Amino acid sequence: MDKTMTMKDAIASFVHDGDTVSLEGFTHLIPTAAGHEIIRQGRRNLTVVRMTADIVVDQLLAGGCVTKLVSSFVGNSSAGSLGELRRRIEHADPEPLAFEEYSHYGMICRYLAGAQRLPFHPLRSYAGSDLPSVNPGIRKVTSPYPGPDGQPEQIYVVPPVNPDVTIVHAQRADRSGNTQVWGLTGVQAEAVYAARKAVVVVEEIVEDEVVRSDPNRTVIPSHAVHAVVACPRGAHPSFAQGYYDRDNAFYRTWSHISKDPARLREWMAEWVYGTRDHAEYVAKQGEEFWAGLAVGEAMSLPVNYGRRL
Repeated sequence: MDKTMTMKDAIASFVHDGDTVSLEGFTHLIPTAAGHEIIRQGRRNLTVVRMTADIVVDQLLAGGCVTKLVSSFVGNSSAGSLGELRRRIEHADPEPLAFEEYSHYGMICRYLAGAQRLPFHPLRSYAGSDLPSVNPGIRKVTSPYPGPDGQPEQIYVVPPVNPDVTIVHAQRADRSGNTQVWGLTGVQAEAVYAARKAVVVVEEIVEDEVVRSDPNRTVIPSHAVHAVVACPRGAHPSFAQGYYDRDNAFYRTWSHISKDPARLREWMAEWVYGTRDHAEYVAKQGEEFWAGLAVGEAMSLPVNYGRRL
């Protein structure tokens, strides 16, 4: 089945006002272009689930799209702060943001529980933490099995998360949605399986034979995918392993942009609302800019999967 769609059509079809939307990609392959299209289409009252709430979340907040954030990290990826997010949490300016915080592993466990349709997922790492005191979703249950001392053990658990839609970015997919990722794989697969619908945005759509020649790179299979969007350079300013580098200069600049509400509005007007789609955003940067983010080859060795003679 051909599941390819334009970004505009995919967002219109699968992201609705009031939805819980997961945007995943850890350090690289961040679905920034999808976030921009959500802003352009004026979605409202979204709950955004993202382990590492970073620039794309700050921009979605500036676009007035988000009323609740579920995350385990908030910041501008070692380059500074997120001005819009801080204003909303610290001063309810221009309006408050509901914030539900977990640890990284707590978020992974929520995705695992959601993907497996479990009522909760146990973990030990909240012992001694302050997080349970500020997040009532982190609870304790009594293990049905004896602990080391022979007595039932109290253990922390987190609830499942089942987004209405998960959006991830990846290097490539075929037209039916078999999606291949290399480099940092993050929790893209778990987030997709936890969701009711899934949109995969890729650097390129390839023929079936390309995917079949290296099946172990298929992190997300087609049966879990509802739409495939080709969007080259759609993870900028993050990077796509093997396609382009991280735009470190932009990360450093973003803290200054988002710190100033007027400057932030100007940036949004020029680069999000002022571009019809991501292709125009890319073209506006210019080829010289993209040449500066080009990467050289670092080819992996071929693998012999074997075949019948």
